Amino acid sequence: MSTSLQPNNRLLSLDFMRGMIMFLLALEGAGLYDVLNDATEGKGIHILVQQLHHHPWNGLRFWDLIQPAFMFMAGIAMAYSVSGMKSRSVSSGQRNLKMLKRCGWLFFWGVLSYAVRKSGLSFELWNVLTQLSFTLLLAYLIFELNIKAQIGISVGLLLLTEMLYRYAAVPGFDQPFTDQQNFGNYVDLLLMNKINKGGWVAINCIPTAVHTIAGAVLGKLMISQQKDLIKKILVAAAICLVLGYALDLSGITPIIKRIATSSFTLASLGWCLLCMAACYQWIDVKQKKRLYFFQVIGMNSIFIYLFFEILGARWFNGYVEAITTGLLSTWLPSFVVGIITSLTIFFLEWKICEFLYKRGIFFRL
Repeated sequence: MSTSLQPNNRLLSLDFMRGMIMFLLALEGAGLYDVLNDATEGKGIHILVQQLHHHPWNGLRFWDLIQPAFMFMAGIAMAYSVSGMKSRSVSSGQRNLKMLKRCGWLFFWGVLSYAVRKSGLSFELWNVLTQLSFTLLLAYLIFELNIKAQIGISVGLLLLTEMLYRYAAVPGFDQPFTDQQNFGNYVDLLLMNKINKGGWVAINCIPTAVHTIAGAVLGKLMISQQKDLIKKILVAAAICLVLGYALDLSGITPIIKRIATSSFTLASLGWCLLCMAACYQWIDVKQKKRLYFFQVIGMNSIFIYLFFEILGARWFNGYVEAITTGLLSTWLPSFVVGIITSLTIFFLEWKICEFLYKRGIFFRL
């Protein structure tokens, strides 16, 4: 891992979108959504709060779009990174080595994030960083192909996903869209000798590679300043949304985030494209650049993600909670104390990012 100064020429809409995603993830890491969920149980507003949690199985909520957006943005960033290295005459060998190192670090930190448990050491491949290490490498390997070829490979990945779940008839794991009884669960037994109780599977990296490849394709188009780019993005988004929801509503392939079905991948990609189109039009085209709050956290996304996943969950959150609870619990309701605690945790994490931002320190893998 290294630090670097902020480049002068950046895709500001990407910084904003990345910052918005990290803002939402940091609030989750601070425990705010759990507090709101408990406080609104049995009330009408609870249906809105549920959008900040993953759907239990067949369906799509707002929170199910966060990880696809993370993968998608990584693809766009990779396109700009490769373009920047080429402009500096970095050799292909050096570019390859840098990408291998980046993916290696992503895998390392992804495994480390969940390696230390109270019960001992654990090896897990469900983390978004371990997934990203695969999707980013695959997107890089096919980056120099033309766009039609990259789209063809993406379609192939979705078809492969369908075939593995439907036709890999492993006894006990031959129910393609049933939790704990699908092919993804079987692969997890082979890789980790355990199955995730929440239904997550490691081979999600195969279909969700489509998100990263799509981001890389879009990055290419942005760099080349394609004519009518917004219209092209909107058309692609509409196609993905129609296909994704049609597969689900017709009963062919249900939208299931936890095993990243092809219908989920397409629908979530459609929403990512719409979000990126809106951000790009507003920020880079119309030059609306008041982004400081989101830029601060977005520019150090890897750092803050590892901070709240490792230090936050194991020490920092509990430390802050002990202070706020001790000071406030005698005269405020518990849910109010919980909200104040979560917001305090987030504020302190944001201030750490601001400290780094003002000093031009940006952690890169």
